[in-house]
Amino acid sequence: MKPQPSRNSSDLSDFNRRDFLKGSSAATLAALAGGAPLVLSVAQAQDAKAAKTQSGQKVKLAVIGCGVWGREILNTLARLPTVEIVALADTYPAMVRRAKTAAPGAETFSDYTKILENKDVQGVIVATPSHQHKDVVVAALKAGKHVYCEAPLAHTIEDARAIAAAAKAAPFQNFQTGLGLRSDPQRKFLLDFIRAGAAGRTVKARAQSHKKQSWRQTSPNPEREKELNWRLSLETSPGLIGEISIHALDNIAWYLGSRPTAVTGFGSTILWDDGREVNDSVETVFEFPKGALVNCEVTLANSFDAEYEMIYGSDAAVMLRGNKAWMFKEVDAPLLGWEVYARKDTFYKETGIALVANATKLAAQGDKPVEDAPYTNTPLFYALESFAHNTDVIATAMKDFVEQFGDDDKEAMADALKAATVNNYPAASWRDGFEATVMALKGNEAVVKKARIEIPASLFEV
Repeated sequence: MKPQPSRNSSDLSDFNRRDFLKGSSAATLAALAGGAPLVLSVAQAQDAKAAKTQSGQKVKLAVIGCGVWGREILNTLARLPTVEIVALADTYPAMVRRAKTAAPGAETFSDYTKILENKDVQGVIVATPSHQHKDVVVAALKAGKHVYCEAPLAHTIEDARAIAAAAKAAPFQNFQTGLGLRSDPQRKFLLDFIRAGAAGRTVKARAQSHKKQSWRQTSPNPEREKELNWRLSLETSPGLIGEISIHALDNIAWYLGSRPTAVTGFGSTILWDDGREVNDSVETVFEFPKGALVNCEVTLANSFDAEYEMIYGSDAAVMLRGNKAWMFKEVDAPLLGWEVYARKDTFYKETGIALVANATKLAAQGDKPVEDAPYTNTPLFYALESFAHNTDVIATAMKDFVEQFGDDDKEAMADALKAATVNNYPAASWRDGFEATVMALKGNEAVVKKARIEIPASLFEV
């Protein structure tokens, strides 16, 4: 079996997935409508959670794919006291050597199947290129490993469905998709604000990512250079929508609680006209039920205005930018009460009400509103923390059950697992990952074809 290369296999990579996720990290969030502040307690914030596993043992994890993003994952895992990194795999020796600095005690392999044969490895984190996810993930699940797979799940819907089906068929193993915003406490906190209808009826939403970068990597070896630039080929790349917009698109769809029914796409190569097949500037418009439109646009040709998301409601618009969020009310919107005390910031002559946890409460007490919520970690940190925690909970519950009752009664095992995982940390499931991948890949298809494409509900079935 041919071993798999890393997702990002060069330090020269300027791929902005890491920048996007880091930029969404620190403090946002919100007060709930009706005059009552929605305040995160210390117990709710993952920063304050105990640094111990339920089993009392560190969770033994391996990383498959040690490129730029794989090493970012390793550096983040090294900060988690609940994790032991026991193995690394990458086809390119230089990547493994660099990755060893974050995991000096880990065994290293050029063939990931050697990791799957290791009984000490409880879970694997798959950070290979998107088009190589399926073989690695399916094999890992068959080997009984818990799996964290980067998003998108795959570069085709068929491969993504195969991964989702394999995860669905392994209900006693933890499967998590790398949609880090699903684990970020501040994003989860804002979920209640949006769904409570404090901004009124959702009219439209948009997400943008602007960063001037080529995405092309160089190598003196032509074969290696082709391998490095898998994102620039239509055969292997999910495009800018699949590689970048998938996170914001999933976040917005999560807030709306629905899936799109159609998408129209546009794309062009304006700056980086170097023979690539993937456009450097794209726009998509997703049609959601009840008429809401969601626009996702990305360019690699200009950096102005960077990255942010907007959700427009009939009573207010909500901006999520970097580590903060604001609400911009319509003049005829009802007074909710709490916004009187909230901090106000000005944007292009518009006044935004800062959605920051505890801000209204502190102001009402005569104190200066806090500038930032109590979060200091990235969405990636929270996602990996959730994976480690949930893996330990599931593994411990299943081990205890089997030791006491055996593994013949699958229904009883499922009941035991359900009870054990009721307080699991928030994480993107295989279904979340599959649905996000379908949305993103249909968006990329619309860009390539410059057409409107229907997204039937049946496409989301597994």
